[in-house]
Amino acid sequence: MQQVKQLIAGQWQQGMGEVMADVINPADQSILATQNAASEQQVAEALASAQQAANEWREVPAPERARLMFSFQHLLKQHHDELAELLAQDTGKTFADAKGDVWRGIEVVEQACGIASNLMGETLENAARDIDCYSYTQPLGVCLGITPFNFPAMIPMWMFPLATACGNSFILKPSEQDPLTPNRIAELFIEAGAPANLLQVLHGGPSLVDRLLEAPEIKAVSFVGSAHVAEHVYHKGTQHNKRVQAFAGAKNHMVVMPDANASQVVNALVGSSVGAAGQRCMAISVAVLVGDAKAVIPQLQEEMAKVSPGRWNDPDAGYGPLISEGSKKRVVNLIQQGIDEGASCLLDGREWQPGEKLAGAEQGNWLGPTLFSDVSESMAIYQQEIFGPVLLVMTVGSLEDALALINRNPFGNGTSIFTSSGAAARQFQHQVSVGQVGINVPIPVPLPCFSFTGWKGSFFGDLHAYGKQAVRFYTETKTITSRWFEGDVAGAPNMTIHLK
Repeated sequence: MQQVKQLIAGQWQQGMGEVMADVINPADQSILATQNAASEQQVAEALASAQQAANEWREVPAPERARLMFSFQHLLKQHHDELAELLAQDTGKTFADAKGDVWRGIEVVEQACGIASNLMGETLENAARDIDCYSYTQPLGVCLGITPFNFPAMIPMWMFPLATACGNSFILKPSEQDPLTPNRIAELFIEAGAPANLLQVLHGGPSLVDRLLEAPEIKAVSFVGSAHVAEHVYHKGTQHNKRVQAFAGAKNHMVVMPDANASQVVNALVGSSVGAAGQRCMAISVAVLVGDAKAVIPQLQEEMAKVSPGRWNDPDAGYGPLISEGSKKRVVNLIQQGIDEGASCLLDGREWQPGEKLAGAEQGNWLGPTLFSDVSESMAIYQQEIFGPVLLVMTVGSLEDALALINRNPFGNGTSIFTSSGAAARQFQHQVSVGQVGINVPIPVPLPCFSFTGWKGSFFGDLHAYGKQAVRFYTETKTITSRWFEGDVAGAPNMTIHLK
């Protein structure tokens, strides 16, 4: 049986701490690996090693750090399908979805290849008479990343490539539910030429997270996960004087105007709501139909009913299983609560049954697509992030009503509008209180040259992930004011300057 290892001081070690839950294949409940948490001694060793790496790596010129990123992205591309297959079995995602997960991570590494230009400071000659002023961008030291189960390739690569390209060392604490993919990515990072102790990978549960949040060696924390854990990480991290970016929950709305193309709307809603089994923070979970747009509901119900979950290597599978039995139970309970609170369940995923293709995998965490209408803001299915293949339909009378609904919601991760009207699109993008907006694009995740910018209860912190904001997050600005006094150079005595 495979044992999940810890990467500490350049060596893969078996965890010496408490026994953790096995790594389970969510498609059939088979055990993929066993694991132990890192012990206190191993955590201390990792922190000391990371601190040493930070002291040394900051002196490596930025172009050399960029060349490491070029080598890393080359290896990631070479191993793209291998990583995707491992990820698919680790998470249950379809192969196509898993490949997208890996590729989005590669795009962030490619962004890190241009780190030198992003680290350039500013200068001003003659800020005062004979005085110049200029700034440098310098690394923080040791940074920490705490990543979720749903994107075990992309989200770690949101973090450590940019952090290390900026001159920091990094400790990665992946989700205990699918640690195999992050471990393989770390192996490739070392193979690319990274110093052995530049990246440490520690596995464990909440006690490990709290230990790292308290560690004085760590200067910055990046987190992606549920809302209540994000708030805990943010408060505990900042209480211990760390810079924190914590990406939290979501409730993403897609507004459909009456002039939108019905087929495009249905395709976008189906894919963005049940893709990846709805287990992504940018999934569309609420369709807001304006006026006559409600006529699309029968077609939406018909197309959602055609989508079927399946194994990772089934080309006909619309999505895979939920990550765990606990996750499935939670979603099933929310579906029942929606019915009990008066919503109309047009499609009940609990009734979906595995077919012949899933023979031997009937115990997987399968759940069919679920569609609700007649949903109100007071219902639990609206107030909570379901994180499953469930779509809610709400109807409103105008674009202004749709905007008011979205702006009242405590989350602000992503939203979109489907319309043929430029005026409606501009009003929406200008007035909506959400950080990432799509216009005829259901899931508006930006390219890494921009930043991932959730708002309101979807984010705790000031600077967001990847792009220019990540460079600012992982660095400090040092400003120098300089004056040189002029003397009689011709008559000045000879001076010898000893440089260390």
